Amino acid sequence: MGTNEPKSDTPDASAQAEGRGDLDSILGFHIRLAHGAVYRHFTETFTDLGLTQKQVSVLWTVAEQPGLFQADLGQQLQMDRATTTEIINRLAARDLLRREPSPLDRRKSSLHLQPEGERVLEEARTSILAHETWLKERFSDAEVATLIGLLTRIHSLPPTD
Repeated sequence: MGTNEPKSDTPDASAQAEGRGDLDSILGFHIRLAHGAVYRHFTETFTDLGLTQKQVSVLWTVAEQPGLFQADLGQQLQMDRATTTEIINRLAARDLLRREPSPLDRRKSSLHLQPEGERVLEEARTSILAHETWLKERFSDAEVATLIGLLTRIHSLPPTD
């Protein structure tokens, strides 16, 4: 799957780092640059579907857990209530998913993909595979596993007050 050789037409990192001085030693700076590169590629890959990363994550999660409560979805994807509601509203307006009141607790909404949501998600999965291939080809399989582990340490941290 991956290789040890980066496949890029851009100048090497040392050439790009010229003029940044101490900024180049800031981990958060590199995470931001990496996020920007990955997000740009994702956006290019998903232009035809008109979906954001968060919307794809919502569709994918609901497909794997039909009937998932809206509040539980937000927790799983680490999104606040307002963001979760806004994304679900947009996806429901496009007839990609639907809310159903829970038979056990009418205050809760369970989520289900609509047939169009299933179709769009299948297209999204194809695009995700292309995006993941683009990203992972920069690393060996062992490096991908290490990177996922390291990034998980960061995004699993409890929020600070």
